Amino acid sequence: MEAPLLKIVFRCDASIKIGSGHVMRCLTLANEMAQQGAECSFICRRHHGNLIEKIQEHGHQVYPLPLESDSHVEANNKAVLAHADWLASTQQRDAELSRSIVEQIKPDWLIVDHYSLDESWEKRLRQYCKKLMVIDDLADRNHDCDILLDQNFGRNPQDYYSYIDKDCQLLCGPIYTLLRPEFAEWRGYSLYQRRKGNLARVLINLGGVDKDNITTRILKALQPNTLPDKCSIVVVMGLTSPWIEVVKQQASIMPWITEVKVGVDNIAELMVHSDLAIGAAGSTSWERCCLGVPTIMLILADNQRAIARALEDAGAAQTFEIAMLETEPLVFAQYIEAVIPKMKEMSKAASAITDGFGVLRVSKALIQ
Repeated sequence: MEAPLLKIVFRCDASIKIGSGHVMRCLTLANEMAQQGAECSFICRRHHGNLIEKIQEHGHQVYPLPLESDSHVEANNKAVLAHADWLASTQQRDAELSRSIVEQIKPDWLIVDHYSLDESWEKRLRQYCKKLMVIDDLADRNHDCDILLDQNFGRNPQDYYSYIDKDCQLLCGPIYTLLRPEFAEWRGYSLYQRRKGNLARVLINLGGVDKDNITTRILKALQPNTLPDKCSIVVVMGLTSPWIEVVKQQASIMPWITEVKVGVDNIAELMVHSDLAIGAAGSTSWERCCLGVPTIMLILADNQRAIARALEDAGAAQTFEIAMLETEPLVFAQYIEAVIPKMKEMSKAASAITDGFGVLRVSKALIQ
């Protein structure tokens, strides 16, 4: 049996609280590296809403970590990191469990994508891998790594200078966005068909979980809206969303044909055939940009505000505050009416942000 080009271990989690974005972008990178001959494994905690089975469906080994006792969770909540409670453990305990796995595999690369981990965890694992890479979005804590990737629009390398060693290689900006190959494949056609600027189909996608049921609130806010009569709506939800049936019920009484799709594997195609998207300012932002989809963005977490602001300043999207969906629902209709004449310009601005080949650039950095 031929030896793998590289051995790579990913440490990332998905849950109702965390969402699916961290695992999905690591899975994208793992799939690309596997295509190039690497052997990829994942270490994931068994949170409610984990994506362990999905990772396994793609042929990667997963080493699950157990949910910790209340004492470990309580200790971790006293930590200084803003997202410490996402780990459901302490960094020390997580590192101990991960070490036994990493030590056995002896990977060329250990890749960490977790807001709850910093240099404290990384230093404990350093000696058991040849190289360590961190995927981050926040620039709010110290890291001990060889490569740091932050794919956010507007991110400058100097944002990390005080958090990393001077020898760390920085990959910053949407040019390195980890998108699946189908986005690059659909890009040309998507941009071509947007020249008309018509509004015939609206796509609603609030990420893989939508734990606060924002999707239903959007549908309700749309009910008094004046979308074109022949317009249709497609709602995309993740398999772990707790609100699927509620959303389906609301969709059934909408004045336009409204279809709810769950756990899709063709989101790129659905975006291509949508004229306007209503979505979160998270990882799907870069998917929409690659395909030039005009977007009304809703900020679901404080760490999305910088992304939303940068995309709005670039003319690629319009932001809308979630609180206004209930307090001033008619304003949402006005937002859509104001966006329709701008869709062609928004599409052009969005498409200039990322081209869909970021995963190839990152994989090249790992191999080199």
